[in-house]
Order: sequence, then C-alpha cells, then structure tokens
Amino acid sequence: MLLPVSPDPLNAESPDDVPLSIGFHFASYIDNYMVLQKEPSGAVIWGFGTPGATVTVTLCQGQETVMKKVTSVQDSDTWMVVLDPMKPGGPFDVMAQETLGIMNFTLRIHDVLFGDVWLCSGQSNMQMTVLQVFNATQELSDTSAYQSVRIFSVSLNYAEEELEDLSKVDLSWSKPTPENLGHGNFTYMSAVCWLFGRYLYDTLQYPIGLVSSSWGGTPIEAWSSRRSLKACGVPKTRKESVTEKSETNSQSQYFVIGPKEDCVLWNAMIHPLHNMTLKGVVWYQGESNADYNRDLYNCTFPALIEDWRETFHHGSQGQTERFFPFGFVQLSSYWSVNKSDYGFPQIRWHQTADFGFVPNLKMPNTFMAVTMDLCDRNSPFGSIHPRDKQTVAYRLHLGARAVAYGEKNLTFQGPLPKKIEFFASSGLLNLTYDQQIQVQRQDSKIFEISCCSDHQCKWLPAPMTTFSTQTLSLGTSACLGTVTALRYAWTLWPCEYKQCPLYHPSSTLPAPPFTTLITDQVPGH
Repeated sequence: MLLPVSPDPLNAESPDDVPLSIGFHFASYIDNYMVLQKEPSGAVIWGFGTPGATVTVTLCQGQETVMKKVTSVQDSDTWMVVLDPMKPGGPFDVMAQETLGIMNFTLRIHDVLFGDVWLCSGQSNMQMTVLQVFNATQELSDTSAYQSVRIFSVSLNYAEEELEDLSKVDLSWSKPTPENLGHGNFTYMSAVCWLFGRYLYDTLQYPIGLVSSSWGGTPIEAWSSRRSLKACGVPKTRKESVTEKSETNSQSQYFVIGPKEDCVLWNAMIHPLHNMTLKGVVWYQGESNADYNRDLYNCTFPALIEDWRETFHHGSQGQTERFFPFGFVQLSSYWSVNKSDYGFPQIRWHQTADFGFVPNLKMPNTFMAVTMDLCDRNSPFGSIHPRDKQTVAYRLHLGARAVAYGEKNLTFQGPLPKKIEFFASSGLLNLTYDQQIQVQRQDSKIFEISCCSDHQCKWLPAPMTTFSTQTLSLGTSACLGTVTALRYAWTLWPCEYKQCPLYHPSSTLPAPPFTTLITDQVPGH
C-alpha cells in the first residue's frame, strides 16, 4: 500500500499526485501476510525507487519499533536491506519510506511472520492442487489450525532473458482457505507444497512460508540457467514454439503444457525470486525428460541444484545458505502398454546422480521421497498424475527433518543393499541391506539379473527365495551364462499401490530402485 506523505500537512497531496511515486514499490512478492526467513539468516527486503533517494525500512510490532535499516536507491532503480536475524513469530509490520528532497513516500505491509521459507518447483505433479488429491474435501477444510502456514503462487510466465522481478502473481501471500488451496486443477495451491509445509508445521510449530512456482509438461532445461546447461554440454534447445498448448484427457480436464525452451522458466519464474532468503527448496520434475536429454539428467539435475544454491546465496547477500537443503520427489509410476520403456527407471536413477540414494558426493545436503509405489491407475488426470500427494509430502518431510533440520535417529529413506555376493555353487545372490527390511510379499520378477554368454547379455527375472531381518536371497537358475549385474524395480510400474516387496519395517518407506554390477563372486566350494 502506498501512502504519499507531504512534509507540510497543510499542503497534503491529492490522490491525483500519487502516480508521481509509482516508481517506489516493494518487489512483487513482498506483501501482506508474507513469511520472512527467521534466524540465523537475515531476511532481505527490497524494491524499486528513484535513483539517489534514501530508503528507510522499519520493522514494527504494534507501536514498538523493532529495527530500522537505511539504504539508497541504486542507479539500477533498486534498493535492498538485510534485516537482523529474527526469532520465529509475529505478526509484524514492515514500513519503507523513500525520501528525495522534500518528497516522502511510504509503503507498509502488515501481518508479517518470521519462520522458514520453502520454494516449491517442478512440473505438473508439483502443480496439482489440493482440489485434485484424495480426500480433497477434508484436506481443503483442514485449514484453521494452519493459519501460520502462508502460501504464495507464481503465475505461469516465460522469458528469453533473466527478469529481476515477477511480472505477475497468481496468488499473493495469503492465509490458507479452501478457496485458495483448491482454486482449480493445475493452478494453485500446489498440493505437495502445501502438505509438505503442513507436516513441517506439525513438527516445528512455528510459521512456514510456501512459494510455489511450477508448470506442467516442462523439462529441466527450461528451469536451468544458461550456465548450468553449458556445464553439462546440453545441446541447443529444440526449436518449438513457446505458445501455451492445452491437452485434454477423457475427463476433459484442462491442462496447460509449458514451454520447452532452454532457460525460459528459470528466467521468468525462478530468477526473479533469487533475492529472497530461503530455508530450502523442494522439487518434483523429471517426467518430461524421460524422452528428452534423458542421458544428461544425471548432470543437469545436480547442476541445477548447484546453480540455484549459488544464485540464491548471492542474491540474498549471503543470507540463504550456500548449500541450502534441496529435497525432491523421485518419479512415481506410469501405466503404459509399452512395458519395455525404461525412460522412467533411468530418470529415477539419474535423479540420484546414479548413486541410488541421497545425500551423496555429487548431491550434498539433499533428500528424496521415493514414490514408485504410489501408483494410481484410475486417476482422472491420467496415471502419470497420482492423487496420493499426502504420502509424497509425508516422505518428503521426513527427509527435511533429517537433512534440513538435523533430527537424529530418524529413518527417512528405505533400505538399500550394502553388500551383494554371488554364490556360484548354490546359484544364489545374497543381498545384505543397510537397515532392517520388511518383506511384504515375495516377488518373482521385480529383481532382475543381467545374464551374459557369447558376448551378449539380457535381463532375466531373479525370484526372491529366503530372507531374514537384514538379508535376502535371489535365485539365478534362469541364467545359464555369467551373472554380471542386478537391478531392482527397473520398470515404469514396479508394483501396485503400496505393495512393493521391500520396505523399512518401522516407517513404511519403500526400498528405492537400483542397478549395480556384481563384483563379489564367491566360487563354488
């Protein structure tokens, strides 16, 4: 809100004079009801003004002035201050006053909280709203206890060059209501983002700010800067029109496919946020790369994480941590008649930089929600859009609690083999896991071995045989040649809903998919 203030109350300006001050304003996302990042970081307040003018930013609580910061408007028309670190809580008012000669102009926003700010981004599974999930009516009505979880949604937009500020906003900072959580399909508010924030609030019990910036049908290249794509040797963008296209399915659900061109969403929907002090990012994307630059995803995804971290750190004057926590959703399942399509399994693997787990050496301070068991064959939005986003967000928040918040002794990922031995005499592959396993059912096809003979290899099923609390044996009798590799859940649709064979016993987290060479061959006795 802009309040023109005259130095002489007898000559107070008329409303007609207000446009003179149109150049003085906050950045697009600095508004009533917002959440600013709490201690140990300082929140950044910035905006636009008249070059050379002095800007004084005041943080108030009631009639009390908590702090004042003074800066000048730069030649670039922008001004910025970093607030002192604040404990979580509120509400506060933020006032900015521009002084140039005898002219004063004042901006004020109210009901501002301090807490943790998370940015949520990706494609359509991040874009799906609370209206589209299972038990939507109940989820939409469950807002009264979460009025300190504030939401903000960026408008769909693309640009050929990096923008300094958002050109438009779908949902300004708001308290959650049934209307703004379920505004429509693939609009706002992101269900994964909201539910993730809600689970965090249940644990942390202080304000959470959620910024959603996502667009369906978009590849990672559109969300990446020119720098990070160059670092991965990504070939020049496919020349497609960036005009919005609509896609309808059998239920006639309107769905807007985003642009595919390199960098255009980074430029318009992420870079404008880079001055914001963040706690972290959560990301759900990858479907659009299953058949586009798939083999580069093990570089483009870690490169995006590194580039976002560096950009937000510098944009916030060092207030956003240089290696801030970055969480992501490993791709779920997709029903297709083509069962030999390995795009999804390979993207799932590349999402971990080919380690099979995170954090790892190439992806420090990251966390992942495995979701291949959350399939939804009958989703009205297509099976590629499963409706159980509650479990997705729950698993994601476990990773955040462990990695971002340092909670000890919390299991946040499913079991992976730490040792694999092949006993040639018995024809058994013995897997020793890094944690206890719960075998929900024995499956004869979900494990596969690479069987090689005469310089040719093919994948064959390796049925599960015996198991204990931390070990599992697989039969390899189908292979008459040499067993050289093993993979698990390497398919579009590994199992039915929550019915994969292996989970962690206490937390119902599925064992992640993996592929590995078999190097430990134990000869026959």
